[in-house]
Amino acid sequence: MAVDVPILAEPARRRRRFRVRSPKTLAITLTLLLVFVFFGIFGPTLAPEDPYAQDLIGRIQPPVFDGGSWDHPLGTDHFGRDYLSRLMHGARISLLAIALIIPIATVIGSLLGLLAGWFGGWTGRTIGALVDYQLALPGILVAVFLASIWGPSLLNVVIVLVFGLWATWARIVRGETLALREREFVIAAQTIGATNLRVMVRHILPSLINAIVILATLNIATVIIAEAALSFLGVGVEQDTISWGAMTAQGRDLLRTAWWLVTVPGIAIISVSLVVNLFGDWLRDYLDPQLRNVR
Repeated sequence: MAVDVPILAEPARRRRRFRVRSPKTLAITLTLLLVFVFFGIFGPTLAPEDPYAQDLIGRIQPPVFDGGSWDHPLGTDHFGRDYLSRLMHGARISLLAIALIIPIATVIGSLLGLLAGWFGGWTGRTIGALVDYQLALPGILVAVFLASIWGPSLLNVVIVLVFGLWATWARIVRGETLALREREFVIAAQTIGATNLRVMVRHILPSLINAIVILATLNIATVIIAEAALSFLGVGVEQDTISWGAMTAQGRDLLRTAWWLVTVPGIAIISVSLVVNLFGDWLRDYLDPQLRNVR
């Protein structure tokens, strides 16, 4: 048996500013989100140029909206590489990071939170202490520290960001499990002889799915920004791998003369993060009727 677990709402004033209010806004949000996913999957195939091909004669060409040509709609970088092609390739790294980090952190955090909330006692105290300790650490600083020790690679980015995010799920799931285990349907299941595993899988976990999914959606933007930050600092993906954070770092020394080298990937990072947050906010309101009716 499953019940709806209300998700803690943010202050109404803050929530109103970011709420997806109309079907038109939702359609735009979903369209932009699908465009990002599309470019993340098919971008390298559809890119108009080889993103690694250098043309020193055509270096630092401006984008078409700043007097450039349609041969390079977003201009070229300091090695003459087509910036649109590099931007499309960079979307794949962000999408791959999301596809790896979010599911792993969700499973680890939800499982530990479920165990801590259901069993309590020594198990609950130990996991609760780990969660409190993890949440007390400055996440991005820990990620930079670990990534700088292990070196730049996508695998290391996945490890350090999973390490920094799992406690978010564990805290929420633990708190909701503590409340659910006192509900009548859970007590009734125990009374008729249901095992701990059966109660957790058949009764507790289904009631937590909405909260887990919404939390996963809202943390996608965190992953995008964190991966970009690590790559910007040179401790993210490998140096020869195209990512939006690395593109921003490579163009920062030319900000005055070639502003698009920083602005274009920066806008991509901000736009995707905003769209994902808008979708997560809509999904939260849709799955939780109590929040949907708050204005």
